[in-house]
Amino acid sequence: MARETKPVVSFDETFARLDIRVGRIIDVEPCVQTPKPTYKMVVDFGKFGVRTCYGRFTTQPIDQVKDRLVLGVLNFPAKQMGEVVSEALLLGVQVPGADSGEALFVVPAGDAKIGSKLF
Repeated sequence: MARETKPVVSFDETFARLDIRVGRIIDVEPCVQTPKPTYKMVVDFGKFGVRTCYGRFTTQPIDQVKDRLVLGVLNFPAKQMGEVVSEALLLGVQVPGADSGEALFVVPAGDAKIGSKLF
């Protein structure tokens, strides 16, 4: 039997309001200033700018994270994470069996233009 989902919402009041864009991680390093293991990632979103993002993608080696295409929400407010501030939310899904919050990137299935909108 399927689990119930959250209540139905309208596209125009929810998804259509999010600005989700393709970015490329141009720099990545471990961050020790957050409460849990985190990567500091500098992400190029093309004409939408370069943003510093922090995320729990640490099950993936740094050399596999750098230059990766990712999807990020650009119109959420910046989020304080311990002593640092993340300027965009990179989309991810939880790693099976990993600590809560440890994630894998949600990525385009192929090559995509930096700054392209998810729709």
